[in-house]
Amino acid sequence: MKVFQKEISLNAYRRGFHLITGEIVNRFPELTEIKSGILHIFIKHTSASLTINENADPTVRLDFESHFNKMIPENMPYYQHDYEGSDDMPAHLKSSVLGSSVTIPVTKGRLNVGTWQGIYLCEHRNYGGSRKLVLTAYGL
Repeated sequence: MKVFQKEISLNAYRRGFHLITGEIVNRFPELTEIKSGILHIFIKHTSASLTINENADPTVRLDFESHFNKMIPENMPYYQHDYEGSDDMPAHLKSSVLGSSVTIPVTKGRLNVGTWQGIYLCEHRNYGGSRKLVLTAYGL
């Protein structure tokens, strides 16, 4: 079995849902050495998350942002953790709802995702800064 692991830093993204599939594939060329296996991606932050969804129509990502902002609003009077800004506590909640990792099958050195699937960085802060991901690929 082969195992490859790399930590990468993403440039800062504005708040919203962003496709990062190409960046991950381009920055992890070792992926091509896995004929049958798994890629696990973990984000090392508590106010951003990862998910997989539609990669074709950008309005899907806009709708995600709109929906999550209504589902988990800012400035709720019951938030006690508010000293880092009105977007911080909602960012933690959104991150927990979506999750800190995704796992994707790898087949013949490529991500085995559906035609319309892409990896999203879900940036929940107004000014989140650079985000670190740990990429781990393993398989035959």
